[in-house]
Amino acid sequence: MKRLRYAAVFAAALLALLPTTAQADTAYPDPLPITGQEIIHDPSVIHLKNGQYVAYSTGGVIGARLSADLEHWADSGNAFAEPPSWWYEYNDTGDPWAPDISYRDGKYWLYYSVSSWGSNHSAIGVATSPSGLPGTWTDHGKAFSSERTDSWNAIDPAVIKADGKLWMAFGSYWTGIRMVELDPETGKAVPGEAVHHLATRPDAPYAVEGPYIVKHGRYYYLFASYDACCSGVNSTYKIRVGRSESVTGPYVDSDGTPLLQGGGDLLLAGHGRFIGTGGESVFRDKGRDILAYHYYDANDNGTPKLALNPLSWGRDGWPAVAAWD
Repeated sequence: MKRLRYAAVFAAALLALLPTTAQADTAYPDPLPITGQEIIHDPSVIHLKNGQYVAYSTGGVIGARLSADLEHWADSGNAFAEPPSWWYEYNDTGDPWAPDISYRDGKYWLYYSVSSWGSNHSAIGVATSPSGLPGTWTDHGKAFSSERTDSWNAIDPAVIKADGKLWMAFGSYWTGIRMVELDPETGKAVPGEAVHHLATRPDAPYAVEGPYIVKHGRYYYLFASYDACCSGVNSTYKIRVGRSESVTGPYVDSDGTPLLQGGGDLLLAGHGRFIGTGGESVFRDKGRDILAYHYYDANDNGTPKLALNPLSWGRDGWPAVAAWD
């Protein structure tokens, strides 16, 4: 699972430094009750053209779940039958993390990351499919990569189209959340273009990751996971958000604190049995935005599971996690 390799190095230190009071907050609405295959980490969900929902995730060769109604999910194998050979340049297990699925130009696009223990020798790959179903993906190799000489880490991709251009937010550890422009035809980073800096935490630089960007009204909203994941019921993961009129930033929270200075409004934290909420993505379905994320189930020994909540948008333009109708 994503960053379990990092957790061994950093989690203990982070847990000692970071507050955990939000874990006791019970004001958040519970996610949709789910049956079937609940176990997941870093979910990315989309409503396919054939009427099914698919969720891709960390685990396996990009694990896949299918559902007809968002409530019952079935294990549907993996995106790929086996790891593409180039993945082994970045780890010896062919282990991918944190996929991102989207649809444009008549096909589905799947981005994912491969890396190794505590290293920013990392890469984000890209694949396409006519249907978006597991087993139908054609891999196209690296979309972007980072090396040990870079100050960022090329993992946790999230793609958005903005102002006629294609962009990919990414990052965790090192200096936080970054962004690059993509070539819309190849889906890969435009050579030589700037790497924009969107969010970091000067007091805890290893504790912001997993970006996702949504356009709502005139603003772009950057969601990110803060604090420590991958520690079961001891995880302190939570989701924060900031916004900007430009997709490349600067992003600020509702108090005007820049996300580059550690800002970010708290959107969702652990509550009740739902511990360490994070690894989020957002998908549009039936006219509403739905937040997909994982939590560690306090009633099941900290097993990571899928959670879904609609987002509501206040008159002030800021999102909130909502209950199901």
